[in-house]
Amino acid sequence: MTENSTPIEPEDGTPIDEAAVETVEEAARDIDEKLLQQIIEGLLMASGKPLSVAALAELFVEAERPTNDQIRAALARIAEGCEERGFELKEVASGFRFQVRQHLSPWIARLSEEKPQRYTRALLETLGLIAYRQPITRGDIEEIRGVAVSSTIIRTLLDREWIRVVGHRDVPGRPAMFATTRHFLDYFNLKSLQELPPLSEIRDLDQLNPELDLGDGSEGRVLTLPDEQDAGPDTDDEAIDPDKLIDEDEAMALAKRPLDDILGYGRDKQDQTDE
Repeated sequence: MTENSTPIEPEDGTPIDEAAVETVEEAARDIDEKLLQQIIEGLLMASGKPLSVAALAELFVEAERPTNDQIRAALARIAEGCEERGFELKEVASGFRFQVRQHLSPWIARLSEEKPQRYTRALLETLGLIAYRQPITRGDIEEIRGVAVSSTIIRTLLDREWIRVVGHRDVPGRPAMFATTRHFLDYFNLKSLQELPPLSEIRDLDQLNPELDLGDGSEGRVLTLPDEQDAGPDTDDEAIDPDKLIDEDEAMALAKRPLDDILGYGRDKQDQTDE
């Protein structure tokens, strides 16, 4: 019984068994917790995208809306219940979602009749530099890589919603500044940019271009980015050699490795070919 509740005595004057009442009230709370857990499980199963705690709360009418702490407690119980299952409850940038465990991907991939998408080494280099040096312009990327960046690469990253335009640098020509998106974090199973491999683990990065400081403190910064803006027209599309593409699964695995591995990927093969 609550502290302010008034006990109700039976008409025959028999004393109320307060312990029994508390047991009933506790059982009712347990039922509510189980129902809340079932509702959240159903919402996450039916949703085609991750749901945040706030988004889950908004799906309840105000009179029955649980607190954020109650929702998080239910999510914790759901996650615990998935520990020995083939799927898990994963928190990414946009919220929570159910997903198959990563080590089962070879079997799950056999369900898909479509061939996995393939990406060039140049695209992966560009994406890696945007992820670590954002916001960054196309000119900055070209300066680091030492070669021109194809508009096809930028357009592909924009179309996949892995990057967006967050502003324009106040210099002649006002070049677009690019940054990664929540969709990028969701796709690569990241909750935030701080889950990227820290720059301190990247070897010899300063040799790429000493003029661009990618070092002290960069890995810890939190970015607050403005709304997306128009990137402007493309001007220098170029054809992509199919022989230089890699599988999407391979690209995802590579994207989780240190940036110097990404930047050096494929060069050994190219050197062998040149010989």
